[in-house]
Amino acid sequence: MIFLKKVRRGAQTGQHREDLMLKTVLEKSKYLILIAVLFTLIASLAAFLLGAAKTVAVIYHFALTRGEEPKGAIELIRVIDIFLLAAAFFIFAVGMYELFIEDLDMPAWLIVHNLHDLKAKLGSVILLVLAVTFLEHLVEWKDPQGTLYFGIAITLVSASLIAFGYFGEKD
Repeated sequence: MIFLKKVRRGAQTGQHREDLMLKTVLEKSKYLILIAVLFTLIASLAAFLLGAAKTVAVIYHFALTRGEEPKGAIELIRVIDIFLLAAAFFIFAVGMYELFIEDLDMPAWLIVHNLHDLKAKLGSVILLVLAVTFLEHLVEWKDPQGTLYFGIAITLVSASLIAFGYFGEKD
């Protein structure tokens, strides 16, 4: 009987050590999120640089054509789209870092407390991207019926994102 108690106590101690090891590994694995944060920041930087380069190119083109070519306006709208995507990447990187690693000194609107906050912030940027995309489509107007269907599709997606932001917040 004494032998069985010692075996059980030894098994519990071994199990406890394994649990502590697993707990430590899981706690330290939160730093894996740094991979996503780093590469999302790189994507954000690349998009900001691309947007800046395209802005310079569009302004240069405007100067050459003296602003008489209407395609320049469409290109400026596309530049806005690139900057919005860059901002979305940045918001995602900051949000993931705040959720998994530690809080950052950021403006209040950018602070993320939970996954819903992050999704709502990204949803807001997606709404802006959808609006810009629709505006691009509207400026290049070719097919009225296709534009109507495109507008309806964007409206449905936008309504879903707005509903998610409104109703998901009440949890």
